[in-house]
Amino acid sequence: MNLLLERIQTSLLDLVGQFIQLLPGLAIALVLVLLTGYAAKVAQRVVGKMTQRLVPSRSLQLLAVQVARIGTWVVGIIIAAVIAFPDLRLGDIIGLLGLGSVAIGFAFQDIFKNFLAGILLLVEEPFRLGDQVVMGDYEGTVEAVKIRSTQLRTYTGELVEIPNAVVFTNPVRVLTAFRSRRTDLDIGVDYTTPLPLAQQTFLAVIARTDGVLSAPEPEVDVVGFGDSSIDFKVRYWTTPQIAEVRRVKSRVAIALKAACDEAGISIPYPIRTVHLFDQTQFSESNPLANGSAVEQ
Repeated sequence: MNLLLERIQTSLLDLVGQFIQLLPGLAIALVLVLLTGYAAKVAQRVVGKMTQRLVPSRSLQLLAVQVARIGTWVVGIIIAAVIAFPDLRLGDIIGLLGLGSVAIGFAFQDIFKNFLAGILLLVEEPFRLGDQVVMGDYEGTVEAVKIRSTQLRTYTGELVEIPNAVVFTNPVRVLTAFRSRRTDLDIGVDYTTPLPLAQQTFLAVIARTDGVLSAPEPEVDVVGFGDSSIDFKVRYWTTPQIAEVRRVKSRVAIALKAACDEAGISIPYPIRTVHLFDQTQFSESNPLANGSAVEQ
């Protein structure tokens, strides 16, 4: 029993002694980790300024800054580990990183999937910061493309974070990818209206509406014969921002209505004919014999 207690006491003393020997290295490693945080911020600023001068793409600038920050942290942590544990060799660190990466990969596969998708989005740049896009059920302006998610600010002022893997593997509509964007507006005229007159009137109105681009040229087409009207589709182009699209659409609608009033062109509303029958006089053999039709 005494021998067992002596062995336990000796082991505890050895552990305490080893810990005391490691204290200076642990303290230096802790200081080094703190300095690594500061160095990461400095690296971000330096790389950010360099990429602003050398790289025109804002997405690639963000990617370079994020790589510099992560790389600085990785190097700082490895050096701190070597200082804290002198017996730890570089090969041991690589082996631990290999084993750890497998375990971490299984545990955090969604995080790594979003991480890789974020890098691919920044490199391929299917859309840029400030672009107005439609991603699934959300529409808005791209605020940031981070390593894990893409931030979207909706038109109602809400912030939506969409995982990069979802963005990368699903269709994305980039509304501001080009300099112009087409709007289609439907309008119907009365069946007694001369169609060439209506077409020329609509084209003249669109051409002088503020915000409508002259190239590509506006178009007015007859698209069908409706129940109560002959239907036209007015097509015109504006700058692609949603605010401008809405404003110009309102101006065009107001101008079209005013032009129709001035030219005497009627914009009809749906008309229905209702037939009423006297159900008390209804006969199965001749159901319309005693009925009467009243048009309203």
